[in-house]
Amino acid sequence: MSFWSVKRIAVTGGAGFLGSFVVEELRRTGCSDIFVPRSRDYDLVDNDAVKRFYRDARPEIVIHLAAKVGGIGANRENPAKFFYHNLMMGTQLIEQGRLFGIEKFVAIGTVCGYPKFTPVPFREEDLWNGYPEETNAPYGLAKKMLLVQSQAYREQYRFNGIFLLPTNLYGPGDNFDLHTSHVIPALIRKCLAAARNGQGQIECWGDGTPTREFLYVEDCAEAVVLATERYNGSEPVNIGAGFEISIKDLVEMIGELTGFDGRIAWNAAKPNGQPRRCLDTRRAEELFGFRAKTDLREGLRRTIAWYRENGKDL
Repeated sequence: MSFWSVKRIAVTGGAGFLGSFVVEELRRTGCSDIFVPRSRDYDLVDNDAVKRFYRDARPEIVIHLAAKVGGIGANRENPAKFFYHNLMMGTQLIEQGRLFGIEKFVAIGTVCGYPKFTPVPFREEDLWNGYPEETNAPYGLAKKMLLVQSQAYREQYRFNGIFLLPTNLYGPGDNFDLHTSHVIPALIRKCLAAARNGQGQIECWGDGTPTREFLYVEDCAEAVVLATERYNGSEPVNIGAGFEISIKDLVEMIGELTGFDGRIAWNAAKPNGQPRRCLDTRRAEELFGFRAKTDLREGLRRTIAWYRENGKDL
C-alpha cells in the first residue's frame, strides 16, 4: 500500500480496454495520483505532444498501454499504420521519459512478436528465434522494438524499463467491431446475432485448427500492476493463462454459452494466423507472483453478459 500511495502514475491508453482495468486495479491498491492522457489531447505519435504529456503529467512511473491494434483482418489492411504508430509511440515515450528522469517505464509487448513456429509453450528465450507470423508481423516487431530500446537504455543510461508480453486478452469492454475486433468478441457478436435472428449458420475464418491462449482482462491488469511494483529486470516476461484451446473448440464453447446451435462454416480461403499459441508463464509467477485466476468458460460468461447489456446492435 505504501508503494502506491506516494507514486504519481501515468497510464497511456488508460481509458481503453486493458487500461481501464489497470487504472481500476491501481486505485484498488491505494494509488490516487493517476494521469490518463486522452488521444484527443495528446497524439503520442507526435514528439511535441509526448513532451507536453510529460510536462503536464509529471509522472514518476509510466505504464504504456496505448496501441494501435486489431485482429488478422485489420493487421492485413493496415500493416504500415500498425507498425508506424506503435513504434513511434513507444520509442518517443521511452526517450522523453529518460530525458524527463522518470523512475520506471512499463512497456507492453504482444504475443504476436514471437516467431511463427515457436515451440509450445512459448518461452521468453525463444523470442528471437525466427520471424513472426506474416499477417501481424509489422505490429509484433514494432512492439518488440520496445524491448530492444528498454534493454539498450538500461545498459547505457541505467533506465529502468521493463517489458511484458501478454497473450490474447478478452473480457467486458472489449472491441466488438467485426472489422477490427479480435476473435472472441467477433465470435460472441456473430453467435448472439445469429441466435437472435434465427440464422442457421455463421462463417469463421480459416479451418479451426489453430490454437490460442486467452487471458481475462482483469487478470492481465493485476499482472501489470504486480510487475510495476515488484519487477525491475531487463528480461521480457510472459503474461498468460498457461493453456491453449483450438479455435474450433472455442467457437463451439461460445456457441453453447450464447445459445447458438447452428452450423459453423469454415472459410479456408481466409488465413489461420499463427498455428499455435501458448505461453510458458513460470517467469511471471517466480518474479512477481502472478498466476491467472479466471477460468475461460467463466470469463466468457462474464464477457457475453456484458455484451448482452451493452452491445449497441442487440
